Amino acid sequence: MEALTKADADKLDKGLATHGGGRLRPRDAATLILLDRKGGDVLVLMGRRHAAHAFMPGKFVFPGGRTDPADSRIPTATALDQHEEAKLTAGPGRTSRARARAIALSAVRETYEEAGLLIGRKGAFATTRRDWQGFVEHGVAPSLEALRFVARAITPPNRVRRFDTRFFSAWRGDVAVELPDGGPTNELEELVWLPLAKAKQADIPDITRMILDELEKRLADDPLLRPGGPVPFYRLVRNHFTRELL
Repeated sequence: MEALTKADADKLDKGLATHGGGRLRPRDAATLILLDRKGGDVLVLMGRRHAAHAFMPGKFVFPGGRTDPADSRIPTATALDQHEEAKLTAGPGRTSRARARAIALSAVRETYEEAGLLIGRKGAFATTRRDWQGFVEHGVAPSLEALRFVARAITPPNRVRRFDTRFFSAWRGDVAVELPDGGPTNELEELVWLPLAKAKQADIPDITRMILDELEKRLADDPLLRPGGPVPFYRLVRNHFTRELL
């Protein structure tokens, strides 16, 4: 574990949430950084949040949102890689295998809802869960084996909203269906594929820029993003912002 510099701590504090008066328990959330290759560039999918949103209005972000515990019961074509599951269940707090599965599946669900991209395999899929009917309609069984756990960050205390966010990554080739009109929600607009360098220059939260820096370093060492790679974890420990590896 290492303490962050004051500049990095300020970025983490500023980028995650706005100030508030209470001390809230962080809620599980998941984000998906979808990657593609074009020539020598690695591209990332981002969308702009509507200006009316209370949380990070107008910022470019990755698809993502709060975890629904019921997602743990959604059938999948493939399971999480065992190395990724081990990373998700490691670290402080108790993260069961079922909870880890729900977190990973919420990243898949949110990517469909916000970007119209269904990660999985073509084939029969059935569930009564309303949030997953898009997969049923388009004949896609969600899949988890392609997901890579690349970072984790917990919003500092005394903020309006607090999240324990797990950042995942996957490749565009893992998408079974791309809906031309995007997803069914209006959470994101202006969906764009940006080269990593340009994505870091966009109007993004500072924590997002820090995660992109981490991902860029990992890709330099491991262009294939093999399972079990290092996962940076940002959080407040004894009033100091820290970075540790899971």
